[in-house]
Amino acid sequence: MLTHEIAAYCKALRLSQNIAEMSEKLQAESHQEYLLQLLKSELEHREQARKDKLLKNAGFYSLKVFEDFRFDEVTLPAGVTPEYLKNVEFLNTKTNLVMYGNVGTGKTFLSIALGVEACKKGIETRFFRTAALVNKLSEAKKSGTLSAFMKQIAKAELVVCDEWGYVPLDRVGAQLLFEVISECYERKTLIINTNIQFSRWVNVFYDEQMTGAILDRVLHHCHLLLFPGSSHRMRESGLAQ
Repeated sequence: MLTHEIAAYCKALRLSQNIAEMSEKLQAESHQEYLLQLLKSELEHREQARKDKLLKNAGFYSLKVFEDFRFDEVTLPAGVTPEYLKNVEFLNTKTNLVMYGNVGTGKTFLSIALGVEACKKGIETRFFRTAALVNKLSEAKKSGTLSAFMKQIAKAELVVCDEWGYVPLDRVGAQLLFEVISECYERKTLIINTNIQFSRWVNVFYDEQMTGAILDRVLHHCHLLLFPGSSHRMRESGLAQ
């Protein structure tokens, strides 16, 4: 009966039901110690709930864990180690990551795993397929909600653009994506996954000046990770040569 009353007071005070649930389970030698344990439990509950919300809102279309990724077919730049990546230390210096290699070589897997690690550390993250991001930007511009959508992106410390360059963009789409890149420059970290060489990015954006400006912003503070292998999916299917 007391648990129901506690739960009712928690609701009235806009506290989580965790307090009511833990009130029956905790034991202590004094009232103060009991209260301390209850408050610590509530704080831990809130921190976990926030991390769960970050994972939900990030936009990952599947969850990957860093421990399942193999680095034997990835060429890391000097000074970059798997541990450096797992600790998402690149976020501390707003350093971008560009993952370049063939389709199916693990770029998406690693970028999601890094995004998950960021969320676990309480870091707001957004994950987009690049074409889908451009479509959302275009729709927001047409509906007059572009400013609100850009504010959502601006809240994130890490923005992941997957499948970069897979679909050519029209001029409006390219300009909108440029706005996102400019918003992130030296304020946030970008992870870009692509199979397009830098010299061919102009074929995606169709504007040399804009392409140069995007490359300048992306590569100014950047680690380039190379994925030189063949598609894992093709190998598993037995179709790879």
